[in-house]
Amino acid sequence: MSEPHGGASTWNALHDGWTLRVVPHPQVPATVAGATVPATVPGCVHTDLLAAGLIPDPYLDDNETGLAWIGRTDWVYETTFDRPPGTPDRIDLACAGLDTVATLTLNGVVIGRTENMHRGHRFDVGALLRDQGNHLAVRFDSAYRYAEAHRDRLGDRPNAYPEPFQFIRKMACNFGWDWGPTLVTAGIWQDIGLHAWSTARLAQARPLVTVADGVGVVELHVAVERTSDVPLVVRAAVGGSTAEAVVAAGERTAVLTVTVDDPELWWPRGYGDQHRYDLAVSLLDADGTPLDGHARRIGFRTVRLDTTPDPYGSAFALVVNDVPVFVRGVNWIPDDVFPHRVTRDRLAHRFGQATDANVNLLRVWGGGRYESDDFYDLADEHGLLVQQDFLFACAAYPEEAPFRSEVEAEAREQVTRLAGHPSLALWTGNNENIWGWHDWDWQEALAGRTWGRGYYLDLLPAVVAELDPTRPYWPGSPWSGREEIHPNDLAHGTTHIWDVWNTDDYTRYREYVPRFVAEFGYQAPPAYATLRRALSDEPLAPDSPGMAHHQKAADGDLKLRRGLDAHLPAPADFDEWHYLTQVNQARAIALGVEHFRAHRGVCMGTIVWQLNDCWPVTSWSAVDGDGRRKPLWYALRHAYADRLLTVQPRAGGLALVAVNDGGRPWRATATVTRHALTGDLQAKTAYDLNVPPHAVVELPLPPELASPGDAARELLVAEAGDTAERALWFFAEDRDVPWPPSAYDATVTSFDDGVRVQVTARTILRDLVLAADRLDPAAEVDRALVTLLPGESVTFTVHARRPLDPNALTTRPVLRAVN
Repeated sequence: MSEPHGGASTWNALHDGWTLRVVPHPQVPATVAGATVPATVPGCVHTDLLAAGLIPDPYLDDNETGLAWIGRTDWVYETTFDRPPGTPDRIDLACAGLDTVATLTLNGVVIGRTENMHRGHRFDVGALLRDQGNHLAVRFDSAYRYAEAHRDRLGDRPNAYPEPFQFIRKMACNFGWDWGPTLVTAGIWQDIGLHAWSTARLAQARPLVTVADGVGVVELHVAVERTSDVPLVVRAAVGGSTAEAVVAAGERTAVLTVTVDDPELWWPRGYGDQHRYDLAVSLLDADGTPLDGHARRIGFRTVRLDTTPDPYGSAFALVVNDVPVFVRGVNWIPDDVFPHRVTRDRLAHRFGQATDANVNLLRVWGGGRYESDDFYDLADEHGLLVQQDFLFACAAYPEEAPFRSEVEAEAREQVTRLAGHPSLALWTGNNENIWGWHDWDWQEALAGRTWGRGYYLDLLPAVVAELDPTRPYWPGSPWSGREEIHPNDLAHGTTHIWDVWNTDDYTRYREYVPRFVAEFGYQAPPAYATLRRALSDEPLAPDSPGMAHHQKAADGDLKLRRGLDAHLPAPADFDEWHYLTQVNQARAIALGVEHFRAHRGVCMGTIVWQLNDCWPVTSWSAVDGDGRRKPLWYALRHAYADRLLTVQPRAGGLALVAVNDGGRPWRATATVTRHALTGDLQAKTAYDLNVPPHAVVELPLPPELASPGDAARELLVAEAGDTAERALWFFAEDRDVPWPPSAYDATVTSFDDGVRVQVTARTILRDLVLAADRLDPAAEVDRALVTLLPGESVTFTVHARRPLDPNALTTRPVLRAVN
């Protein structure tokens, strides 16, 4: 639901003067029971209580646990306001988002009830308004009580966590996840206000944008709401072209077609520019008097899925403007448990982190929210493709009333809202629910009860086909394309790989050649400064109380330890554990991404789990809950580069693989050298690279390179000048390598807002990281995970807000290497 633009209609936001109070209940603390506190709208109960000093920060230590009562309590928001000036035909109370089980009362009269966080609501309140002193109350009943009542009525259904999140249309991860806290919110979480209008208003303006044979077409579907059955005129303008339609008396819909010759196309980043056009829609009466208006930006592009059968199974490739796109993606979760705190500036910063890591797609995961207008506008601007899940995740969902009608209303609203965004490339029916029905022992527990199949295979595809046939729909993630094929079949559709991390070492990625990997990930703790802000543990330890509370994954620390034991030396203390687990996460995901990209053509996409976090936590993210980049982020930047050199194992030996996801041929001289750890050259060969755009070339390495004289003491270095970052191949695991004690020279020079740290290696330095946030929480470093051979140098550029001690910058634990 968006605010109206222009015309005779007016919008009066009701964001000020709100208070919050609790409905009495025995579990409410005495300090809260009698309190009435100022409320922020949009906002939620937790942040209002926090601002009033009545609860501790739920993100710190184990405070979350002591706040569970909030989600089991009823709350009342109240405000007073005056009637807007004028004498419009209608005044509606428009609520873009209420979380979740709400009863709205105006001047003592109940005007509506809601039970879905993911859709807007509108109420005609004109007859109830007084000129002054109108009293509006919004009571939020406990989401737990609502969900548990429907669970008891309909029968329990299996899910991934012992919470009733599938029995309420609310952000599922509010109930906790394996990376998130259990903080069950309530509140007016999106805009609320009074919309005054006369004669008619634009209830919907849904642009279906296509382009073919050099002609762009905007098919604009308009719906109006009326107070008077008079003729109306709808006008649309885009790219210098206009169209007009008459909505006859009594009619409520119209379709306008606007054509634009030779439009500039919108492309995903890396494939072209992100051209957008202004679309203006006006609603007028028969005399030409403006009644309402709508304005937005659109882009001309085509998008489809290629699922053609082939010798490997069946393809899964996004094709934009008839060009297949290799997806270099990341999964996106809500950036905060409290979504009203996610501002446009915060999103813009996070999008910058994504694009700087060479990401071209964000998958909005199905346990969160339909992302905001700002999110999609920024995605359009940055050329980031978006895969938006419908909001079902890791559970069997009931299809009975009231859920089916709520799901349909929510889907219709969201498909309509997002239809004009060129970045939106794919709707997905759910996250892991079809897979769960097959493999997670659901069928016996369900005993024939509904579980969501009717949503994913019937209702949702019908809604998308009706309201937005310009982009594809896929029933699930993962999904093979047909019910008779297992949903997580590597040869068909999309795949999630979670045996790596849960049970298997990350080298197992090399055993898989999927068509498209929509989830795979590996954990590590957040940045040190993030831990120190969030935890009061003294000393910090992998199993200290705060660390344990901020590890939500089942057996997460055991899995971290298993991964370290397989590859790296045993950590001697917490600082080593912290550094090595972060390095291991980065290596795991880099290995997977490089392997999958090396099979470009069979595999056409990877979506790493996950870009971001919603709070400070040990998780799979590349950017932690305080927005700090973990070493994984730097590894992604390398592995997702347009041009990638990688050494890959192949039958009988090794190969140099050159991946070119750029739009120009890649021509360069590549050298591969085998070195001892001392830097001494053992063997060398050269290749003339000629990699076409959007292609991969594989070059077998000769035995004299691929066969080391001493596997524990040698490595390969592959380079192509300044056309790509170099690739390394170690023949042995770090734990088995007789690393020399690190020796190096370091110099520190200052500039206006930071320092440059030059490190020159006297011995090999493996995966050098400069953790400047240990000295200044605001410090940012331009690179990480740098391996230097003896005699080589690297310069780290550090931006900081405070002076940094040169000695601390150049010694452990700030400056670290595996050896």
